[in-house]
Amino acid sequence: MTETNNLSSLANSIQTIASPFRTYLNELHERYRSEMGGEVADYIPELALADPHWFGICVATTDGRVFEVGDCDKLFTIQSISKAFVFGLALEDHGREYVNSKVSVEPTGEAFNAIVLDEETNRPYNPMVNAGAIATADLIKGANGTERLKRVLDMFQRYTGREHTVHMPVFLSEKATGNRNRAIAYLMLNFGMVSDRIEEMLDLYFQQCSILVTARDLAMMAATLANGGVNPVTGKRAIDQRYVQDVISVMLTCGMYDYSGEWIYRVGLPAKSGVGGGITAIAPEKLGIGTFSPPLDAKGNSVRGIQVCQALSQDFGLHLFNAASSDRVLEEWIVGNDAIDGW
Repeated sequence: MTETNNLSSLANSIQTIASPFRTYLNELHERYRSEMGGEVADYIPELALADPHWFGICVATTDGRVFEVGDCDKLFTIQSISKAFVFGLALEDHGREYVNSKVSVEPTGEAFNAIVLDEETNRPYNPMVNAGAIATADLIKGANGTERLKRVLDMFQRYTGREHTVHMPVFLSEKATGNRNRAIAYLMLNFGMVSDRIEEMLDLYFQQCSILVTARDLAMMAATLANGGVNPVTGKRAIDQRYVQDVISVMLTCGMYDYSGEWIYRVGLPAKSGVGGGITAIAPEKLGIGTFSPPLDAKGNSVRGIQVCQALSQDFGLHLFNAASSDRVLEEWIVGNDAIDGW
């Protein structure tokens, strides 16, 4: 009994020791918590119900340590962040060349929901705009819509280590207001870029966008890609290593809507945002970042999320093109007394 009490006391003492990195994240959260710029998305009615005060920051390292502050367990719909990961599943199903014959990988200055295709090839510009994501959803293998959705949900479970569900009110809301996406799908059908199962592919697209996640999930998803496609906590492979570079390359060039160029310049991390307020960002071989804050800027990106990612990138030298690497400083901050932090 005495030994058990001693072990419990030791664990409690270690948990309460101040961690430099955890202290840093708390200060970062406090710095931007009062930032009230941006507007909650309302073009999908269910999204307008989000509380603009919700705000969470989570960082997961490639060796499985997790640091979080704020509303990191609050569920919200993944929205466009799903596009990058479903693109990875399509690559596993068909290979690089076939997928590229249906969806290009070129950045575009057009809005994410623009009804436009490449004039020369008739392909959608990339998998991160709605046209490309709909075409990608059409590529997911399965005998029917139910089987295809199950494969998508199973994929996300491999990334996060937990089961996921579709938020039905958001799915139905997206389906009811999705005529612009139907127009995009029919335009692609006209040019032979998608199959004729229009409603089934759109349902899968709306469902993948309506999957419930947390900021912690987004950090684990990013950490999995940063770790070469292997979940650093469960040890399970989420995506074939051959296609990790495809996914994170397109995230880097196209993942932040038409803010992507500015993002590369200022933050320099592969990332994907969603109008639900989430951002997932990858520091390859180091860590994954997940943020959640519903108010969005004019381009559809979380205002607080951009500020947090920019601060992390600058403070720890995470920018991909930073010539003066800060690996040693980052390791010192994270390791500290956090041997038992995380899962």
